[in-house]
Amino acid sequence: MAILYNDAAMADGPGGLHTEGQGEPAPRVTATYLIETPLAPEKAAEVLAGEQSSGTFVAVPGETAELKARFAARVEGVETLDWFEQPSLPSEKLAPGKYQQALVRVSWSVENFGFNLPVLVSTLQGNLYELRQFTGLKLMDIDFPAAYVAHFKGSKFGIEGSRALTGVYNRPLIGTIIKPSIGLTPEQTAEMVQTMGEAGIDFVKDDELLSSSANSPFEKRVEEVMNRINRLADKTGKKIMYAFNVSGETDEMLYRCETIVKAGGTCAMISLNSVGLSATRKVCETAPLAIHGHRNGWGMMTRHPLLGIDFPAYQKLWRLAGVDQIHVNGIANKFWESDDSVVRSIEACLRPMANGRTVLPVVSSGQWGGQAFETWRRTATVDLLYMAGGGIMAHPMGASAGVTALQQAWKAAVDGMQLNEAVKEYPEFAKSVEKFGKG
Repeated sequence: MAILYNDAAMADGPGGLHTEGQGEPAPRVTATYLIETPLAPEKAAEVLAGEQSSGTFVAVPGETAELKARFAARVEGVETLDWFEQPSLPSEKLAPGKYQQALVRVSWSVENFGFNLPVLVSTLQGNLYELRQFTGLKLMDIDFPAAYVAHFKGSKFGIEGSRALTGVYNRPLIGTIIKPSIGLTPEQTAEMVQTMGEAGIDFVKDDELLSSSANSPFEKRVEEVMNRINRLADKTGKKIMYAFNVSGETDEMLYRCETIVKAGGTCAMISLNSVGLSATRKVCETAPLAIHGHRNGWGMMTRHPLLGIDFPAYQKLWRLAGVDQIHVNGIANKFWESDDSVVRSIEACLRPMANGRTVLPVVSSGQWGGQAFETWRRTATVDLLYMAGGGIMAHPMGASAGVTALQQAWKAAVDGMQLNEAVKEYPEFAKSVEKFGKG
């Protein structure tokens, strides 16, 4: 059966995606889950596949063998792991016993959901977290066939485009977040951007808590900030990328993106989990801007090791939607996430999808120059947007010196210097160590 993609399919309607003839079957999307269950893992996996495709808890009229052959999810593999005496998640409807963890792979025909991202997510996640057969379940990764990925526009800019817009090559982009998060006027924000721009900052963003507030209306903030950025660009030839937070209703976000473009801006920020896949995709495909994807709220989706979604799966969905940059936390960050998890997230962003594109990892959360050495050691990449808020703003010599200190730290790390050697070489970085390096 040869798979056909017509205009209806491109409009995300699954009715436009169908098979005909008796050749090859339609491509399949495969998801990998970490599960925990008191049942045989193979049996629990079959329940998952049935619940998330053609089946239910009992056979129903119309669920023919032909229907199941074409539309039912299929268990592709089960790898059993360890047993545990206590369940990871409570379940009043399960008798006490031992609980086994396993990795299971389940696939679906793309005919089931077409190019509709919300239905895809409902299929891969949906009600399965509520199934009583599981005391733990986490979506770990998703494998998309190349033909499926090809029908999404994906990232317009990504790493290469973000570098072209900022003129930064062969090193990380150095960025910061406007702090205090809220409370500054547009004029105060613009003054701060001016200071950091004169110090050579590459990227600045609104905090996720700020979009359009009583004392900082969106349009006025864009006007004031872009006036400073444009004047600096005329003077120095370097244009700062500023990510204005456009998060809101879809039409409102599109209007705000137009405001940014008219003012000469190059980037918009979206709070991904708050806005959702459909609205994000609309903005990505419509606005001629690099889209900075902020994942605030991420902890509630992944912090429990046996619940939610892991970053390799998560970032693929947003890359289909079209984001160009996405947050990954940072080494020795201020949150709960381990360094190993951060490294895996960076690697996931840098791994091309079927369309050959990558997405720019945004390293943030309690960063300053000191973490550059371990970040470089663990990842061996400069394809990063390295963000520091307090690590720049609270530098004892001022925000300008904070920018310089981060640039010095990354140069030292890539040049093979140790932190203590960099302290002797670079005075601004040395002050950072005095301020932030305790412990």
